[in-house]
Amino acid sequence: MTDLLIRNAIVVTSDSAGSVIHDGAVAVEGTRISAVGTAADLAPLAERARRVVDGTGHILMPGIINTHCHAADSLFRGLVEDLPLEPWLQTVWKAEAAILNPRTSHLGSVLGFAELLLSGVTSVMDMFWYPSETVRAARKVGLRVSTGGIFFDPAGVTALSIDERVAEAERFFEEFGSADDVFAAVMPHGTYTVGPENLKAAHAVSHKCGGIFCTHCAETKAEQADIVARYGRTVVRHLDHLGCLDARTVLAHCVHLDDEELDILAARGAHVAHNPMSNLKLASGFARVPEMLERGINVTLGTDGPISGNDLDMWMALRLAATIHKGHTGRAEIISTRQALDMLTINGAKALGAADRIGSLEKGKLADMVMVDLRRPHAVPMFDPLTHLVYSANKSDVRHVFLGGEQVVRDGTLTRLDIGETMDEVNALVPKIRASIA
Repeated sequence: MTDLLIRNAIVVTSDSAGSVIHDGAVAVEGTRISAVGTAADLAPLAERARRVVDGTGHILMPGIINTHCHAADSLFRGLVEDLPLEPWLQTVWKAEAAILNPRTSHLGSVLGFAELLLSGVTSVMDMFWYPSETVRAARKVGLRVSTGGIFFDPAGVTALSIDERVAEAERFFEEFGSADDVFAAVMPHGTYTVGPENLKAAHAVSHKCGGIFCTHCAETKAEQADIVARYGRTVVRHLDHLGCLDARTVLAHCVHLDDEELDILAARGAHVAHNPMSNLKLASGFARVPEMLERGINVTLGTDGPISGNDLDMWMALRLAATIHKGHTGRAEIISTRQALDMLTINGAKALGAADRIGSLEKGKLADMVMVDLRRPHAVPMFDPLTHLVYSANKSDVRHVFLGGEQVVRDGTLTRLDIGETMDEVNALVPKIRASIA
């Protein structure tokens, strides 16, 4: 029995051939896609489908995948401005230490995830304190999440010993390692906040449990200089020396890498989460994305946190990724439309180790889908759906979102919860948050 049939849409599949089906249709049974084709091909399914959605005037595309985020930092949106990364972080950490606990982290995560889902994000890699609360928030809103044990040598928010952090990371895998909506990970903050032995301990947990290893990497020149001064090696060489680079490694930023470091990432099969908005706003620089792509490195897209970009807009990240490297290199052809869109979809799935389940609209995959409204002046005329998605579409065009076939956004509104109550709770915290850095 077909549970859901979406027909008469322009179907952008993001499959290996980059297939686009005009007047297309997608059928869903249970949580998975059962058929993809033209509306005419799938017309016989309409008679026995439990629900039929008319996609006329819409693009149907895979759910967006955000591979680097700190969603709960939405509590501090706009709090710290006009500083480079290092002094900016010191102020941010001061606010986090004063405000964050399991309840407030959950509250901020719900707010951030709501923003993401309403813009078409169905899976997010989120690095933050209290990862169990992160999962609970994602389930409340209606998206998949990659998160897990945090490693951070300073006291930080949770002030755990290394043994406690290892135990916490392993417990997370025990609880969520087999869940369909969780891509369990281990998340040491970075080489400048986690010492060599503790980085190896974190990687050992991810290797033992078969999870993802995610950390910040070479975001600024100052970070590179710091690690060279401490260990005599740059960040990527340091991580490689420690045995932390492999096909389950996701590195956020990677702005300041030399040729040999790029070659190391390519050889190890590590993935890069490109965060162009954050890198621009914090004046971190321009990641060498064209050279990464030339070497076959899997490049994905992230928003970073809502205090380093002020929103969680993956459409902005997409457009920046497709344009800034053209301007920086002086080569208009340097990033193709297809390459940019793949960063938003299937490449993110590869980084999560889930390309067999998400990232494209293909038979057998989970029915994570987004309907983008084309009945707008900026969508007329439309000669190429991919070009429209990369250069013209925006988050306000997202009309409907499905997670495993369940409609989690209908007509631009969340279906699982009323976000107004969460917004009121966050606004009530504002005086305390402001006072935390006074």
